[in-house]
Amino acid sequence: MTLAPELITLAQYLAGEFDNREQALAEPAWYVHLRLWQIPVPLFSEDSLTLFAEQANIVKLDQPYRQRIMRLTSGNNQDAPLKVQYYMPKDPTALRGAGRNPSLLQTLTPDQLDLLPDCVLNVTQKILTPNNYEFTATPPASNRCCFSYGGNTVQVSLGFEVSQQELKTYDKGIDPATGSATWGAIMGPYRYTKREQY
Repeated sequence: MTLAPELITLAQYLAGEFDNREQALAEPAWYVHLRLWQIPVPLFSEDSLTLFAEQANIVKLDQPYRQRIMRLTSGNNQDAPLKVQYYMPKDPTALRGAGRNPSLLQTLTPDQLDLLPDCVLNVTQKILTPNNYEFTATPPASNRCCFSYGGNTVQVSLGFEVSQQELKTYDKGIDPATGSATWGAIMGPYRYTKREQY
């Protein structure tokens, strides 16, 4: 199957090693200095492009967390021609550290993942200049992204904007009882700069 050019561009923009050094130095009370890895993996290649994502506090690079899989596909919505479907590893600890050691991903198969059916983002694109885009990913209004982790049900609000120069993430943990954010991009997005292209 031929993949849409905008889907390939979105994957290129998202793939890489990022950090938010400038933001963390400017606003240390609100933003932890994070390293984020988003590594292409050869899963679901019949109709999509897939990335493994993991992040770590810069002072604890040996303790990465939030392992997840992002499957980028063409959508059926004319207003949002692309979409991102999230998956969670059934055993996140087996992939822990794959950001710095991608060889851990070589044996990853779809049956090692749990589909998170309501953890999906619709993606729109804006042309900034020829061959230069900004993609915005937002959840459908009716979706509540929930999953089980450590015996608890976790609810998150997902979203991002990405261009060639910058990745802004809006991911937040949500208290299901109150609907208020408990961690993550509470004071605005995390602003990452790409340090290495994958």
